[in-house]
Amino acid sequence: MNAKNVSVCLTRLAVVAVVSMSAASAASNEPENSTPQQVFDGMRQSFQAAKARGVHARYQWELSGPNGGEWWIDVNDGTFKMGRGKIDNPSVTFVTSDNDWVAMSNGKLKGTWAFMTGRLKVHGSQSVARKLDEIFP
Repeated sequence: MNAKNVSVCLTRLAVVAVVSMSAASAASNEPENSTPQQVFDGMRQSFQAAKARGVHARYQWELSGPNGGEWWIDVNDGTFKMGRGKIDNPSVTFVTSDNDWVAMSNGKLKGTWAFMTGRLKVHGSQSVARKLDEIFP
């Protein structure tokens, strides 16, 4: 593996760690989430408008499994919209299973491990993915 590949790999691992922390933060002081919808509802409650000022980002989740589906968040200069389905031109797409997303949100599955084992895929802008933890701590 050359230096460029190592750098890209380390950057992706850092993104996964940030995503994992964001998902875990959504449930930190509340009962554990048991469905992806509960994870997203928790994220809705943790939104930090001040941290989202000047940010224009579109996040997409593609979750497989019986409670899976597609969710999106559109952050636009201190505000956000969230919903189910697909968003046009996402900045970042997270692909995993419903159970793994819930496990990451509850701190039961490390995002780095999920990424390294192929259970979590992150497509798109790495810098935008890292912003997720600041906007939804």
